[in-house]
Amino acid sequence: MYGAQLIEALRRRNPSLQFFGVGGERMRAAGCEIVVDAKDLAVVGITEIISHLPKILGLYRKLIRAADEKRPAIAVVIDSPAFNWRVARQMKKRGIPVVYYVAPQFWAWRQGRVRLLRKYIDKALVIFPFEEKFYRDRGVDATFVGHPLADLPAPAITREAYAAQHQIDAAKQWITLMPGSRVKEVRMNLPTIMESAAALGTDYEFLLPLAPVLDADILRTLTRTLALVGPLSIHFVPDALPALWHSRAAIVASGTATVEAAMMSTPFEMVYRVSPLTYFLGKPLVKVPYFAMVNLIAEEEVVPELVQHKFTAENVVRELNKIIPDGEPRTRMIERLAAVRARLQGSGSGAHPSETAAEIILKMIG
Repeated sequence: MYGAQLIEALRRRNPSLQFFGVGGERMRAAGCEIVVDAKDLAVVGITEIISHLPKILGLYRKLIRAADEKRPAIAVVIDSPAFNWRVARQMKKRGIPVVYYVAPQFWAWRQGRVRLLRKYIDKALVIFPFEEKFYRDRGVDATFVGHPLADLPAPAITREAYAAQHQIDAAKQWITLMPGSRVKEVRMNLPTIMESAAALGTDYEFLLPLAPVLDADILRTLTRTLALVGPLSIHFVPDALPALWHSRAAIVASGTATVEAAMMSTPFEMVYRVSPLTYFLGKPLVKVPYFAMVNLIAEEEVVPELVQHKFTAENVVRELNKIIPDGEPRTRMIERLAAVRARLQGSGSGAHPSETAAEIILKMIG
């Protein structure tokens, strides 16, 4: 999504530009030649990545070969630090300037890896306000451009039209379920999310958006396998934003989806689970007080965080029952989510972050 926005912003300024690299359907639609499909790199977790290393290394080499053939004027790497710092290193060796858009969250853990950015990155374009100082203090040329989701407009479709389109009962309250965008995440998070939905009961309609980088058939199969769908009303929908906008509340796995929920002003709780070994190895390395991006930006707990052993159906339902009904907890959360959105707006120039990023990149190209 971020790559597609950036490509469109660059093309508005220079229609002759050509793009190739790693991406999905949105980047392909924006005009990027997809050398490596993002679905094939959608792996999370320390132990999980190890089993996928041969495949990932093969795709990495394929991308480098394409760069050698095409000799790009500039390389823009987006997020995915384990993969992208290696790409950046190879580009730097070849004399190709490198921009890191959506810089890695080295402030959260493995802070020593900032040295990789100093060594291989010419410019870091960061999307969280506190990141600019963090990276500049450590010798990285960083600029806060704003979060690409910060000015998402409310979906135009009405609740009634959306209900008719997806056969959803408009008379009931809706809950959006977002278990993650990677198969491993879904396998870890979805069972407890479904158990929570079953405990909430048939008074609600449950909406399950299909992540663009996740095979829809896998998600449907997992849902059927859980054998909890019977008495529940589960609706698979193509886009998260309308689902969030029209939902009373949401259960959201940690990640970008939490920012999407915040931008839609939807009260939610953050959940997450990884393998016990990944959690055991990773937890001591975490350098921040919160897991949810919304809480990190606000510097306080805006949304509850149910991680690992705290992520139980009982806890999920208890927290949802605080924010579904009208009252002070729901009102306070909505107000704090609005404050988070304001912090993510960027420079205040009115330009979308991708437009600001495009201007910086074009200046670097000359």
